[in-house]
Amino acid sequence: MSSKPTRREMLSHSISAAGAAALMAQTSSAHASGRPANEPFGYCFNTSTIRGQKLSLVAEIEIVARAGYRGIEPWVSEIDEYARAGGSLPDLKKRFSDLGLSVESVIGFAEWIVDDDARRTQGLEEAGRIMDLTVEIGGNRIAAPPAGASEKDRLDLVTIAQRYHGLLALGQQHGAVPQLELWGFSRVLGKLSEVTFVAVEAGHPQACILADAYHLYKGGSDFESLRLLAGQSMHVFHINDYPAKPDRKEITDAHRVFPGDGVAPLGTLFQNLKGIGFRGMLSLEVFNREYWNQDPLLVARTGLEKTREAVQKGLA
Repeated sequence: MSSKPTRREMLSHSISAAGAAALMAQTSSAHASGRPANEPFGYCFNTSTIRGQKLSLVAEIEIVARAGYRGIEPWVSEIDEYARAGGSLPDLKKRFSDLGLSVESVIGFAEWIVDDDARRTQGLEEAGRIMDLTVEIGGNRIAAPPAGASEKDRLDLVTIAQRYHGLLALGQQHGAVPQLELWGFSRVLGKLSEVTFVAVEAGHPQACILADAYHLYKGGSDFESLRLLAGQSMHVFHINDYPAKPDRKEITDAHRVFPGDGVAPLGTLFQNLKGIGFRGMLSLEVFNREYWNQDPLLVARTGLEKTREAVQKGLA
């Protein structure tokens, strides 16, 4: 988009998005119903946590279900590989449903944010493809990180908001909501304040944020800042922990550990999430190479146990 959307355009988008927004709210409410008081959140598994074992997507799905999760976040690269091998997307949707797993979002890296017009056009085409694929397997959200711009000079946040608005409008056409993802290492959208500004400035009823415990720390955002958000503005939260060393400057994705095994102020995190009314999914996302050398079912089960323990301890 070359200019900020007009008020008339915003109202038009608001009306057409109302049904989808209501459906997402109902879905979150349905997830939350029946949960005990000390477990206000759902538990989801991001397949990055066992990606080093190089399993098929079907094998990963079975492990996630056997471990006891109710939601899953597959990567688009895995779904593409499954389809290239002759797998049917409707069959994949049925497999998720039969195992009681909701597809909370799909992780992809479409370059919707970049300055280069040609690359951005290609990025939006890829985003649309990912959205279609997501809907086909039973999901209605995708991750929207600042892919392609994370190491460049800072882009103007108002311009990013206009581009995010355009991505949200594309999502309305395809039936999937792009979640604005925080990347703490990025020069663009590396802080919660920046992500929040863009989501607000986008002026769209489906604008939402995909935050992450590690990325909050990496980008220098205080966990107390979450108190200023509305729980309805987040549907998934990437959960993990991190060690005291290396320091913030040197720490990487590979240093992430299970919740409770590091020094993150998870009590503050969970109290604030509960306090703002977040009732979505905590999705376990780590890239720890040590875990990749372990039995994947053990990793998945251990991650769920430790996440639950950390939540109960933090909310006690």
